[in-house]
Amino acid sequence: MSEHSSELPVLLVEDDDGIATPLSAALRGDGYPVVRVATGGAALAAAEQGVAAVVLDLGLPDVDGVEVCRRLRVVSPGTPVLMLTARTSEADVVVGLDAGADDYVTKPFRLAELLARLRALLRRAAGPEQASGGRRTLTAQDVRVDLDARRAWVGDTQLELAPKEFDLLALLIDKAGSVVTRERLMEDVWDTNWFGSTKTLDMHVSWLRRKLGDDASRPRYLTTVRGVGFRFEPDGA
Repeated sequence: MSEHSSELPVLLVEDDDGIATPLSAALRGDGYPVVRVATGGAALAAAEQGVAAVVLDLGLPDVDGVEVCRRLRVVSPGTPVLMLTARTSEADVVVGLDAGADDYVTKPFRLAELLARLRALLRRAAGPEQASGGRRTLTAQDVRVDLDARRAWVGDTQLELAPKEFDLLALLIDKAGSVVTRERLMEDVWDTNWFGSTKTLDMHVSWLRRKLGDDASRPRYLTTVRGVGFRFEPDGA
């Protein structure tokens, strides 16, 4: 059994046997127990039993994969979701990511790339301090982030953040006072294999600012450093 094995299975949601069969074999060969289902309804039922990660096709026969992803986030908010999509436009990908997916692979894909991305998501979900037993909390100004519960607050108000918004906020607060480059944000939040446009980053920063109640023209929290990246201000401007 591989070092990547886990008691919890990887949930593969794919209705095409021609894709699901070799992918299931590759996942098992990499040491992952696999539960394969072909519909969104079955995926949600399986997720309630507990899974290590979800590999989710967006083109499902009963429920659109984007809607399945949204519901998965309710059933299992901390579980990594890797999208499989034949939809190659950036708008379609952004919709999937905003629904709660952590990363995506476009069809046709190389099995080695998919497995590498899945391993990266599982490492990130485990966290560098999983075995320490201590609760990991980040603060800057009146913003507080609980990394273990994946919750964030401004003052006493809890923020409703999509997964990528939470990851962005956590990274920026962790580096509060320092500029985090656009490249670093894309690598750490969207995975080192990301080759897409940074417009996705700009959209997520804009959504995050709105939820923080920040003004891009006179920022209190998130400052744009033109041509470089972003800085979370450690003290109110």
